[in-house]
Amino acid sequence: MTATILDGKSLAQQIRRELALEVAQFQSLHGFQPALAAVLVGDDPASEVYVRNKRRDCQEVGIASQLHPLPAATSQADLLALIQQLNGNPQIHGILVQLPLPKHIETERVLEAIHPGKDVDAFHPENVGRLVQGRPVFLPCTPHAVVELLKRNDISTSGKHAVILGRSDIVGKPLAIMLAQKGADATVTLCHSRTRDLPAITRQADILVVAIGKPNFVTFDMVQPGAVVVDVGINRTEAGLVGDVDYLAVSAIAGAITPVPGGVGPLTRVMLLMNTLAAARRSSEG
Repeated sequence: MTATILDGKSLAQQIRRELALEVAQFQSLHGFQPALAAVLVGDDPASEVYVRNKRRDCQEVGIASQLHPLPAATSQADLLALIQQLNGNPQIHGILVQLPLPKHIETERVLEAIHPGKDVDAFHPENVGRLVQGRPVFLPCTPHAVVELLKRNDISTSGKHAVILGRSDIVGKPLAIMLAQKGADATVTLCHSRTRDLPAITRQADILVVAIGKPNFVTFDMVQPGAVVVDVGINRTEAGLVGDVDYLAVSAIAGAITPVPGGVGPLTRVMLLMNTLAAARRSSEG
């Protein structure tokens, strides 16, 4: 069996074209651009690349973007003051604080400081709670990317057994909630480092989502023949970027698989644009 490649890069390009039309219509109707402010603390090379790509995406679809670079030694108080300034700026509709933050800054405190209506990463406790209740304002970007990838490739989740490897607040937990909600209707198993006999569980998966940050962790013997395998991991190795899945081996048994790079990553950035437009729409409604 040779797996179908779920090409997130080309799908992201398609959605950006759709978004560009929506943004142009919004600006024509309301007279202003949706705007995203990105805050980058320190000079982590990977973070700089992510922010640069996100700003390029904004430009491509017609969303205004601001970058607020701060030195690594910035105090937590100064960072919180900047966030409050952005919260109060009616011309800014979305606020993104690039993670990770320097160790002397409390990440949770910073994320909670972002106004829930501008929290386009959907990390604020209010937005997490709304997600759990099934009435979200914004969907978290990476889980939303996974769901959109499945939907636009006509992969139904209804009645399927979805197994998620990784219980992070950013990917695993919110994705489990989203796939179990009415409308998605999957039966979800959330696995983690203390899960017993992990291969026995992953082999039950109709849809296997891997987000654990360990290169090539999922191997051929952990996958059910014909399963859909979504690899969220991005790991820098001497051989280059690889995912959490042994791509070549698993491609021989899976029914469909995402590549790394070029799978979930490009779609995650597009979901941020969708949330920024949604935030601007909410702002325009008063």
